[in-house]
Amino acid sequence: MTIRIISTDEAPAAIGPYSQAVEAGGFLFCSGQIPVSPETGELVIANVASATDQAIRNLAAVLEAAGLGLEDVVKTTVFLADMNEFPTMNAVYASHFGDARPARACVQAARLPKGALVEIEAIAKIR
Repeated sequence: MTIRIISTDEAPAAIGPYSQAVEAGGFLFCSGQIPVSPETGELVIANVASATDQAIRNLAAVLEAAGLGLEDVVKTTVFLADMNEFPTMNAVYASHFGDARPARACVQAARLPKGALVEIEAIAKIR
């Protein structure tokens, strides 16, 4: 099986020994994206809405580097610092994914990298 590493400057660089995404077996496995601005390197922590928006824009940039888009995503996992923020996250998530509704799990995490409010990982089908 061929494995291809995906990397882009349009999303934050990995903050550990991992890749932004790996293509293997007809799928793209995207590492979790937190709401770090790729332009400034700063964490977006204003609120869950802006944090979710930035995390999804980062995810979209990684997908684009592989020639894909949000419409190609088949599964996501959303990690929230506070499950009480689910309705807010869900509204922003829906605005990005529209009618492309991948399978999804959402869990509350005790702590996310850099103190982020949200992290989103995804699996996409290669076209």
